[in-house]
Amino acid sequence: MAAKPFVHKLRSSSITTVVSISLVLFILGLLGLLILNGEKITRSIKEQASVQLFLNNGVKDADITKLQKELDASDYIKSTSFISKDSAAKQLYAHNKEDFEGLLQYNPLPASINVHLKADYINMDSIKWIEKKFSAFPQVKEVLYQESMIDGMNRNIRKVSLVLFGFSLLLLLVSLALINNTIRLTIYSKRFLIKTMQLVGATRAFISLPYMWRGILHGIYAAFIAMLMILAIMHVAESQMADLKQLDDVKTYLMLAGIVVVLGIFISSISTFFALSRYLRLKSDDLHY
Repeated sequence: MAAKPFVHKLRSSSITTVVSISLVLFILGLLGLLILNGEKITRSIKEQASVQLFLNNGVKDADITKLQKELDASDYIKSTSFISKDSAAKQLYAHNKEDFEGLLQYNPLPASINVHLKADYINMDSIKWIEKKFSAFPQVKEVLYQESMIDGMNRNIRKVSLVLFGFSLLLLLVSLALINNTIRLTIYSKRFLIKTMQLVGATRAFISLPYMWRGILHGIYAAFIAMLMILAIMHVAESQMADLKQLDDVKTYLMLAGIVVVLGIFISSISTFFALSRYLRLKSDDLHY
């Protein structure tokens, strides 16, 4: 009968440890998912920037179609979209709510082609070179882009990357400390059992092996729970924000699962090892402190 409370306490302690590690791995996993998808997110943000090609008045539709096909065939262009004079007027009216066309009795806005460059070319050196190529087309009257916005966007992406890297390191250290404390408390509750086994002649390896194996299992269980939580929260997030579906990638999730499992096993086993070493070295008189 005396064994039942002990078994119950052992199970309760194991559940607490697994839950604690799971929560930490969940936060680390979300951050890891953000880092693994960092390139996709960065490329998506960069490719929102556009370069506008204002066309000469009187350009024939055939010449516009020819120009757009040439642009679409270029290695540095992701996509193009043609905006007619009428569409430009409607967009301006929707934005300003002023009927300038009725006031002037004509539409002064030129037709244009919106060009979205590939992310690798969203930097000032490349854009300056591309601007010269665009200006050389006979159909093009003017090339317009927001230089300050593109330059600022690149600077902000670099800053965010550095901040994210620093935050990742800090979170990893905090996570190590939290998991280490949780496991140390678990081992602390078994210090008398450990010392009793030592007194009856059990070797360090014999005492340590079950705890180390349990620590590895705790890490695997915690990683599995953390990944389920990450997949669940991503599913909910994608149902609310359709743009997040571009981050859906089996390879990324498998890589993240591998990282989370390795982190769970590593942190749990290392913390268990150091906590065990401390109590294996402890003298019997110090067990009560």
